[in-house]
Amino acid sequence: MVRDLYAWARTHEPKLVRRAQAHQDVHGAGPAGRFNTRVAVGITLAVGSMWCAYAFTALALISLPAALRTGNAIVIVGWIAQTFLQLVLLPIIIVGQNVQAAATEARAQADHETLTAIHALTRAVHAINEQQDTILDLLAQRTQALEPPPPARPGP
Repeated sequence: MVRDLYAWARTHEPKLVRRAQAHQDVHGAGPAGRFNTRVAVGITLAVGSMWCAYAFTALALISLPAALRTGNAIVIVGWIAQTFLQLVLLPIIIVGQNVQAAATEARAQADHETLTAIHALTRAVHAINEQQDTILDLLAQRTQALEPPPPARPGP
């Protein structure tokens, strides 16, 4: 089991997964997949901006006077919950997720670079260890060749 792990570790190459590869995994690598990715990312970028949040706020505020004029608490609460919160919070939440995703991707890139460096160092240490084992084996063989056999023990 341990030998299998060492064999795997010796041949393992670190892999960096980029966002584009994740898009291919979700939508496919063909023309339809690329089109779907472009449309989805384009809409997300457009709706997930603070400018869209400001535009949605202005759009929601257009209907506020009519909701207030009714004097009906259900209509006013409905306007707040269904019009303002849903319309305005959507782009703001997307912006927040984009900021978090960018930070996560930056951390992932830094972690990948660190782990790749550690992997390279570990390979070098392992190679040195194998060379030292070879040298120790040679020294043991030479030492055994130089030592006289142990004296025979006298019998009882």
